[in-house]
Amino acid sequence: MIPISQGRSRRATLASAVCALLVTGTALAGCAEDPNEGTNGVGKLPADQIRARAQRAAESAPTVRLHGSVVTSGRTYTLDMRLKEKGGIGSVTTKGETFRLLRIDDELYLKAGAEFWGHGDAAGEEGGEAAAGKLAEKYVKVPQGDPSYKKFIGFTEKNVLLGGLLTLHGKLATDGHHEQAGVRTIRVTGDKGSGGTLDVSLEGTPYPVRLVRAGKAGTLTFSAWGTDFPLEEPAEDETLDYGGQLPAS
Repeated sequence: MIPISQGRSRRATLASAVCALLVTGTALAGCAEDPNEGTNGVGKLPADQIRARAQRAAESAPTVRLHGSVVTSGRTYTLDMRLKEKGGIGSVTTKGETFRLLRIDDELYLKAGAEFWGHGDAAGEEGGEAAAGKLAEKYVKVPQGDPSYKKFIGFTEKNVLLGGLLTLHGKLATDGHHEQAGVRTIRVTGDKGSGGTLDVSLEGTPYPVRLVRAGKAGTLTFSAWGTDFPLEEPAEDETLDYGGQLPAS
């Protein structure tokens, strides 16, 4: 009689050999690798729970960097922003013009070229070109009562911006395991992708990694979650107080 331990060993060896010889693309149960092995486990959850965990992780993270494009009201904005609760810094490009934003608490500064400041009323005033030249490449303090303050501050508010962006529309479903910038992800889709797609990290905290917005409204990547960065007021000789309503952009 073969000892029980020896019999089990032979059966295990045989099972391993069968798995190794499967080259037809049809794997037996137990032979295929578990794509969630060594991950944070969110890949096993229903799509709505994956999205919910990603949103909670994003809200609780102290910092984030987001990069990509957002289309709103027919206008495309290309963003490269680093954000945290007390402020943010980065660049926004639209209609071929790039400007930098810096917010520290409630103080908002905008830095742009002469072409940006040449828009609106300033361009039609006597000496408008000279005024635009004076403002160019300076950090201009945006008055809180100015329409531009409400327009631009949203780009610097972490939870407000993410709350508006991290949305999927329609019926949610998972769409397999993927990899974004070297990070393993699980993808959640809305209405099979027409309602947007969200890649969520399978490594560590389930942060959002990549978002494709519904209706071709832009694509964003997220990184540097929890990585702190400095926010410092610009030097006095680099700062101007416009003192009136900013030109419309």
